Amino acid sequence: MEIYLETVDSTNKYAKEHIEEISDRSVVYTYNQTAGRGRLDRKWNFTGSDNIYATLVLKPSYDMRNVYSNLTQYLCVVIAELMEEYGVEPSIKWPNDVQVGSKKISGILAEGVIERNCLRGLILGFGINLNAESEVLAQINQPATALNIELGQYVDKEIFLKRLLEKFFLRYDRFIEDGFSLIKNDYLRRVRFLNQEIKVRVFDKEISGIAKEITEGGALVLLDKNNQEHLLMVGDIINQRG
Repeated sequence: MEIYLETVDSTNKYAKEHIEEISDRSVVYTYNQTAGRGRLDRKWNFTGSDNIYATLVLKPSYDMRNVYSNLTQYLCVVIAELMEEYGVEPSIKWPNDVQVGSKKISGILAEGVIERNCLRGLILGFGINLNAESEVLAQINQPATALNIELGQYVDKEIFLKRLLEKFFLRYDRFIEDGFSLIKNDYLRRVRFLNQEIKVRVFDKEISGIAKEITEGGALVLLDKNNQEHLLMVGDIINQRG
């Protein structure tokens, strides 16, 4: 099921408010999102109507399972794979940002809708810079790029979204069964920060250390200067050296 909205404040918000009437494996999308939200309550920037602002609505079960927290990483790999088919070389910034040349090109925000201890649905929102001007991207509070800038040509957003959904659902059922281990190698070969010194913001604190590994569950293992390991399930890499 595809739900196209001419203009909406947030596809994630719309999906949550209409979760009961939206069927499993639906996509809500728009090209004019007015009030999106980034991960960890970061500021969200509108980069123009030629880009993708969308939300997948998934209803795999009525109970919350650990594998669902890895769906953002699965989508991250899918986006990276599709970018490669277009001729660019993306990398993954843990946990689920896609970058090209250390510049962000896509971000993902996942949410769950739970009522009376019952999972009503998973909301998997994503934004992709397909066609944006350099002047607009320069106003974002982090280095950013767009696919049209990397390719030097316009990218058809309808075709891109169609290919993305096909690729996502191609291995979706298997991913729900196997979890992060299904994509671990695909994920790891696109990361650039392992064995480097990084700083990670986890809510209101920052942790620095060597990025030791990504676990079978998709968590980041950080080794600090006291040789203490930190197992991070959420966070945001804010600095890396290498």
